[in-house]
Amino acid sequence: MPDKARWSPGEGRAALVTGAQGFIGSWLAQRLLDEGAQVIVPRRDCPPDSRFRTEGIEQGCTVVLADLQDYASLVRILNEHDVSTVFHLAAQTIVGTANRSPLSTFEANVRGTYNLLEACRTVGEQGDPVERIVVASSDKAYGSHETLPYREDFALQPRYPYDVSKACADMIARSYAFTYEMPVAVTRFANIYGGGDLNWSRIVPETCRALVQGDRPVIRSDGSPERDYLYVEDAVGAYLAVAGSLDRPELRGRAWNAGWGAPLSVLEVVDSLARVSGRHLEPDIRGSGTPHGEIDRQFLDSTAIRDELGWKPSLALDEGLERTFAWYEQRLA
Repeated sequence: MPDKARWSPGEGRAALVTGAQGFIGSWLAQRLLDEGAQVIVPRRDCPPDSRFRTEGIEQGCTVVLADLQDYASLVRILNEHDVSTVFHLAAQTIVGTANRSPLSTFEANVRGTYNLLEACRTVGEQGDPVERIVVASSDKAYGSHETLPYREDFALQPRYPYDVSKACADMIARSYAFTYEMPVAVTRFANIYGGGDLNWSRIVPETCRALVQGDRPVIRSDGSPERDYLYVEDAVGAYLAVAGSLDRPELRGRAWNAGWGAPLSVLEVVDSLARVSGRHLEPDIRGSGTPHGEIDRQFLDSTAIRDELGWKPSLALDEGLERTFAWYEQRLA
């Protein structure tokens, strides 16, 4: 049986990746380069310690100075580089930052999305349409539901700034698919972890850093909030599967969940990292309950992407955490 999840942009075809200088985007850009694509990266800045830079991914890409707030520059980039596929991953992704600075979060996550989609629509009307557009939403767009796991037909009912910004981007993307018959799909993925995540407020990188340095891992809740987790290379495979689905007009405008499908508490993740690292340090639990602005329990039903697109995660949590810890140990020790 052919691997339905196996899709490649094609040798030399141009794929634009927003957010390639970030954690997940760097892995996606690397995979696209490995597949023979020409990878176009619009960026405003790039942290010097980004994996995109330190692991040489930047050298293989065509990097164009641009801001997603600048619609005209996006039209120019799409035209000049004959872009066939767009992966929109750029976003302000930190929940705490969103709660402190909602305006900048809405500008980045909502305005950046509609500018890019409108640029794709404009280029298409000029006679050279983009063939595939994948927009990264989030499981946070669902908000809080009593019934779990989340299915794609659940209502989007977010309450907090980050969650609302992703739900807005999600609905805008699907509106472009349905209104203008554009080849757009949306991804709603679980918490993605792996090497290269330098947002130290997240539980996996923060815990890895503490363990490498011989410190007790800090848990800022009571350890009970539960999330679904997905290793970054499995997430990249899911992005490619969704892009490949857009050859089928009936799948345009769809949203796709992807996760492991089993919720884990913060404490379970920290304990698992301590076990695979061989550094058994008792966590320092500093919180009570779930932090304000976050959801208690989230996990995803990934039946649709498994059955219809042939994707499934390849790494169990322990193996993914082993790879992840090894990355941080090599770079931080």
